[in-house]
Amino acid sequence: MNKYLQHYIGGQWVDSDGSETKTVINPATEEAVSEVILGTAGDVDKAVQAAKKAFPSYSQTSKEERLALLKKIQEEYAKRVPDIAKAISEEMGCPIDVASTAQSGSGLGHIASTINALENFEMVESTGDNRVVYEAAGIVALITPWNWPMNQIVAKVAPAIAAGNCVILKPSEQTPGSAQIFAEVLDAAGVPAGVFNLVQGDGPGVGTALAQHPDIDMISFTGSTRAGIQVAKNAADTVKRVHQELGGKSPFIVLPGTPLEMALPAGAGGMLLNSGQSCVAPTRFLIHKDQYDDAVKMLADIFGSKAVDDPSKSGEHIGPVVNKSQYDKIQGLIEKGIEEGAKVAVGGLGRPEGLDKGYYVQPTILGNVSNDMTPAREEIFGPVLVVIPYDDIDQAVEIANDTPYGLGAYIAGDPSVAVKVAPKIRAGSVFINSGGLDFASPFGGYKQSGNGREFGKFGLEEFMEKKALIGDIPS
Repeated sequence: MNKYLQHYIGGQWVDSDGSETKTVINPATEEAVSEVILGTAGDVDKAVQAAKKAFPSYSQTSKEERLALLKKIQEEYAKRVPDIAKAISEEMGCPIDVASTAQSGSGLGHIASTINALENFEMVESTGDNRVVYEAAGIVALITPWNWPMNQIVAKVAPAIAAGNCVILKPSEQTPGSAQIFAEVLDAAGVPAGVFNLVQGDGPGVGTALAQHPDIDMISFTGSTRAGIQVAKNAADTVKRVHQELGGKSPFIVLPGTPLEMALPAGAGGMLLNSGQSCVAPTRFLIHKDQYDDAVKMLADIFGSKAVDDPSKSGEHIGPVVNKSQYDKIQGLIEKGIEEGAKVAVGGLGRPEGLDKGYYVQPTILGNVSNDMTPAREEIFGPVLVVIPYDDIDQAVEIANDTPYGLGAYIAGDPSVAVKVAPKIRAGSVFINSGGLDFASPFGGYKQSGNGREFGKFGLEEFMEKKALIGDIPS
């Protein structure tokens, strides 16, 4: 069993003030795979002090020095991709092929995007006779989730240190292994002591201490809306800047008359990727009433033919969901949908046939769904798709926006029509005939999906303060 029993603070691996640990269960085998230390408020304070010690010098480094550091991190990260992929696959059940590409590869993508953004970023702007200077925000706490561990860690760490900040990372206690390897990457790259610190632990212990610490200037959080609200409350007394990327319930609008064989496979693939455990996954398919029955049948065929298997095997199957708690939640939401009148077109309750161990969920299509049903409103975070009919485009837009979330939305069909519909959708990203993220475009949400933006120059600027220089300024 892997043991992660130390924190990385001030450029060294150090013992925790506490002794409580958590056992991480491999969701495919239901057996222990890792043990991680649960940090304390004392550990957080040590990390903050290390960051404060490093900040005066690191914040004054040049753009060229930070670029050189990022390129060294990029080099060291590439060496550890197999180790990162293995840890992600074992701890959260992601199939090894996806863990080796999309999961671990996203880290390389964010480093490259940050390098490009920093190379082209102007640290000083003119406002006529005066100047605006972009400076580091300060000591920054980063709290990241388990579902895309490297995507979220690197999307925060890379721009934060590129901007001149010193950071404390608290990864999810469900995926400590990949975070530890990432800390080893930064150590090998020669990141100055105190610039990057890793404190393992859970939300109540480490997350709360980070949000409440008076010497932390900013907190960047990715996770559930419920947890994000608590982070903001804990940060309020010290007036921190709080950046949040939270839950989603993204609509996938198929425009009337769009050939289903062109629209549905890509959308279904985006939903099934990572076993549905993606905040921006298209979880509500909105289909015109004239095509609805055919769409449900086609989606049932796609989902029904999707293999579910051991994540350690190579192949195009999906794996289990992350843990028993998540499995039970998904089963409960499927059951609730059935009680409310939804019809199971494929999948349903229980494990897939032939799997009697592991937190495997059947790829499930729920038809006969209206947008007021529980599975249409709550974030399921599993391979469960609801299909909702609409009468016309105006109603489709109304249904799409009828959610407390606003992270992403998808439109399939005639691009000339889609670009007219997109401005009406209240979401941070609208994907038109496409399902992939762009690491140079801003990512974040409207409404209860959060505030602030990540990726590229937008993420870089998020970790900066703007200072006005007014008066007798040399040209």
